[in-house]
Amino acid sequence: MIRRVIKIDEDKCIGCELCVNACHEGAIGMVNGKAKLLRDDYCDGLGDCLPVCPTGAITFEEREAAEYNEAAVQENKLKKQKEDLPCGCPGTQMRTINRENEHKAEPAETYENMSRLSQWPVQIKLVPVNAPYFENANLLIAADCTAYAYGNFHNKFMKNRITLIGCPKLDDVDYTEKLTAIIKNNNIKSVTVVRMEVPCCGGIENAVKRALLNSGKLIPWQVVTISTNGEILE
Repeated sequence: MIRRVIKIDEDKCIGCELCVNACHEGAIGMVNGKAKLLRDDYCDGLGDCLPVCPTGAITFEEREAAEYNEAAVQENKLKKQKEDLPCGCPGTQMRTINRENEHKAEPAETYENMSRLSQWPVQIKLVPVNAPYFENANLLIAADCTAYAYGNFHNKFMKNRITLIGCPKLDDVDYTEKLTAIIKNNNIKSVTVVRMEVPCCGGIENAVKRALLNSGKLIPWQVVTISTNGEILE
């Protein structure tokens, strides 16, 4: 089929790999020190790679190309995520935690004060997109400082929710793509965003907004803001 895909001028390419990192679909790779479009069917023709190229080596062209294969792209992303995680590392092994069963024989006071974390891992960057605990989940997406600022965070926010945490300032990443994949590929019932009042926390709220929009789903959601002295502002 004739469609728009990117074209890379190898003479202008300086091998900086910025386009490789910018291509969320994994269509671009490095060959002999030069960027190259490796898979036509991975290129969506939107050109996220164009603005990062410092030499203008990337342009669009209309030509015979394989149809964009979204399913293959998603499968490749999941494969890459698994490859990027340390093999066998306890910090990245997925598991569901049943707190009620763990504490049912203990005193009521222990049960009331127990952790409400129901899954592992919790970092947005580490959690698998298709983890089984996402099915029919009420999702909590929180800036990691919020649990330290608000004393009753576990019972107020984490209880009966799947928890994802991150810090857009320290991680220096855009969570939009990962959150979009989670929401799009699972039956999420609701989303609660808990952020700090500081401006940098707007990154996590904006990422959730874009992810909900990109998913094409109408899901109930809310944003709760915590002050630096531990109060709920809204």
